[in-house]
Amino acid sequence: MSIVQPPARHFAVARGDAAALLPVPPMPSYNAHVHILLIEDDTEAAKFLVKGLKESGYSVDHAADGREGLFRATEGQFDLVVTDRMLPHIDGLAIIQIMRQKGITTPVLVLSALGSVDDRVKGLKAGGDDYLTKPFAFVELLARIEALSRRRSSVPDSTKLKVADLDFDLLARRVTRGGREIELTARELKLLEFLMRRAGQVVTRTMLLEGVWDLHFDPQSNLIDVHISRLRQAIDRGSDRQLIHTVRGSGYVLRSED
Repeated sequence: MSIVQPPARHFAVARGDAAALLPVPPMPSYNAHVHILLIEDDTEAAKFLVKGLKESGYSVDHAADGREGLFRATEGQFDLVVTDRMLPHIDGLAIIQIMRQKGITTPVLVLSALGSVDDRVKGLKAGGDDYLTKPFAFVELLARIEALSRRRSSVPDSTKLKVADLDFDLLARRVTRGGREIELTARELKLLEFLMRRAGQVVTRTMLLEGVWDLHFDPQSNLIDVHISRLRQAIDRGSDRQLIHTVRGSGYVLRSED
């Protein structure tokens, strides 16, 4: 992969003959709580896309191949999926078809160097909601994501999360359990939101480091354990039901039952 620095604060990411032009994006006004799954096997392209989307205010999870992408897309809770079409193990269109077969209606934007009319039609008929041909301008990718997000935002209570009797108002940044308000730090709120958006799914330490702390290496400390312990004490205090569970050797899961 080659990276060149063109003018006007843009940089190009080339993948063979496909390139994505990424600007330094402005901060958003309404998309701060949109959770995106990016399925992209090209490491450098994924790194720049994740960086650009996060700088635009989105919450982003990354899957590096089709198998992991399918698992995340069908087991996690996302507002939008952005997937490359040509992926190892399982291609992007097969992922979409399986999602639709399972009744998952999450909007999907397909990215592909295959740009003929027939290719675009196949992508849409497979269940995709939009199709963007490589190379593309990052501002166009943002515009398409915003359009799909606006369409999705008509779902009631999209700014609220609920697991059992635990409620999180994302706009007010207010957490209650059984009507009792829980005071949390900004980091604890971010950690709780990350867990609640993946309720019932095992969340690994790597996922927490990348999604909550934006660390792409293991600091070899008890950072996560300390914050999980504090969060668990805060939300489980006074309740006979524990919500945050440790999965030995794997990570943590937030669920209402043992």
